[in-house]
Amino acid sequence: MNYILFDGTVRNQLLPFTYTRPVADIRIGILTIREKWERFLGYTTSTVTEEYLSDKWPMVEFPENVMINASYLPTPNLVTIIKGMTEGQAIFDGEEVIAFYTKEDQEVDFDTYDIIEYTFEDLFKIEHTWDIFSKNARAIAEDYALLTEERTSQPIPQMVVALNAADIFIEEGAKLPLCSLNAENGPIYIGKDAEIMEGSMIRGPFALCEHATVKMGAKIYGGTTVGPHCKVGGEVNNVVLFGYSSKGHDGFLGNTVLGEWCNIGADSNNSNLKNNYASVKLWDYETGRFANTGLQFCGLMMGDHSKCGINTMFNTGTVIGVATNIFGSGFPRNFVPSFQWGGANGFVTHLPKKAYETARIAMARRDIELTEQDEAILNHVFEETKQYRRE
Repeated sequence: MNYILFDGTVRNQLLPFTYTRPVADIRIGILTIREKWERFLGYTTSTVTEEYLSDKWPMVEFPENVMINASYLPTPNLVTIIKGMTEGQAIFDGEEVIAFYTKEDQEVDFDTYDIIEYTFEDLFKIEHTWDIFSKNARAIAEDYALLTEERTSQPIPQMVVALNAADIFIEEGAKLPLCSLNAENGPIYIGKDAEIMEGSMIRGPFALCEHATVKMGAKIYGGTTVGPHCKVGGEVNNVVLFGYSSKGHDGFLGNTVLGEWCNIGADSNNSNLKNNYASVKLWDYETGRFANTGLQFCGLMMGDHSKCGINTMFNTGTVIGVATNIFGSGFPRNFVPSFQWGGANGFVTHLPKKAYETARIAMARRDIELTEQDEAILNHVFEETKQYRRE
């Protein structure tokens, strides 16, 4: 069977992260949503997404296909039903389609389908940017079980303090001298060739993906994912870094999501709790206004290729777009659009040419090239986000 992941109706609720990737390529837990589905299904997947993203993430259609809404994460019950689908069937969660069977070039009319109402209580869905960090602890635990089943961890080094060692899994090539790992509140996964430097204290649930690094003396609390090739230091609490991003120095980051190729300057901090303990509001791209998250703790959402200088301070519930560079004293406003340059004293447009120069240098350090496809995507984001900038 051919499986295709589609963005569904939540794409705008997941901006700025879905400006530069399909919903399926969001990382939550240890794996991206696509990686989860492919492991459960045993097949590679393709994508239905925005037209400007489809050159990089094309759809591959076969004579028979199952389309899966990528905002739903796989669970054993859901995967069993999807694998058993036949022609003319669709799975629904209330009014929302989870998956449906289709033939090549078929016009889809759900009125003609045999509708399967999903009644199990294990549904796992992301609908908002803040779900990425607020549901990350569950996602880590489920990915941990998936990745470690019937496998044996590398031995925990003798000089590591390990609590509940049965829920700590170390992949080959990982280095972790003289650190503390506490898995009493959730599992700890340490990926291939990852490194935890001396003096670091880590509480689960925690995922350190392959080639990622925890700097010396870091304090990391549960519900945190450090994506591939990322670096973290200082104090971190319930944070998701997608990949190739760095928060390598002292300073606090909490209840936060960073896209790819982001950098947090030394001694930068974000607030994740309002002084009056009120529910945090976060910029909603779809409505063009701030939306109530219902969360008391909510920090920073930062899109791909954005950076901040040393000693930057972010207010509770701040959203930063793609390819934005923030620096200077004071708090920048709670919503900073894509391709901006400046800080609390004001912003100017960060011209794509300059943004791409920085991106090329940053990516070359990891032996990765900024491709023409990448530039085309970022050019589209620049045009699409003009409405938010004062140019």
